[in-house]
Amino acid sequence: MKIYTLHKTQKLPISLDEAWDFLCNPANLSKLTPSEMNMTIISGADRPMYAGQVLQYSVTPLPGFKTKWVSEITQYEHKKYFVDDQLYGPYAFWHHKHFVHEIEGGVEMEDIIDYKVPFGVLGQLVHPFLVKPKLDAIFQYRKEQMEAIFGSYNNS
Repeated sequence: MKIYTLHKTQKLPISLDEAWDFLCNPANLSKLTPSEMNMTIISGADRPMYAGQVLQYSVTPLPGFKTKWVSEITQYEHKKYFVDDQLYGPYAFWHHKHFVHEIEGGVEMEDIIDYKVPFGVLGQLVHPFLVKPKLDAIFQYRKEQMEAIFGSYNNS
């Protein structure tokens, strides 16, 4: 069983409160997801984030492949981090840690995702040219959207 790790960081020129309020509102996830993924929140985004919260989405990770994604917020420490685990969805395993901490002139967000692709060896074969580039593109889109909303960090 091959577990992959994706690690991304981003600095933004906003307060910890602003970052936390935005990230902990599940309804904002659709603002950070490329439109071609047709992400629709089905349920669970009707209140601020908390440990034990279950969120259901409809998503199209690949053209012609629409699926439901169900995740649970398994850990939550106010203004520090939260963790979501996929209960059902396109990955064989998905464990996503979100950290936010203050830095000079803003905040740094850090995402660490441990994941396993489905379909065994076949999934591992397509990972380098299908799954990994798709995840990189999603997080690049997210970075661009966060900068469009909050501005670019420049602390020189």
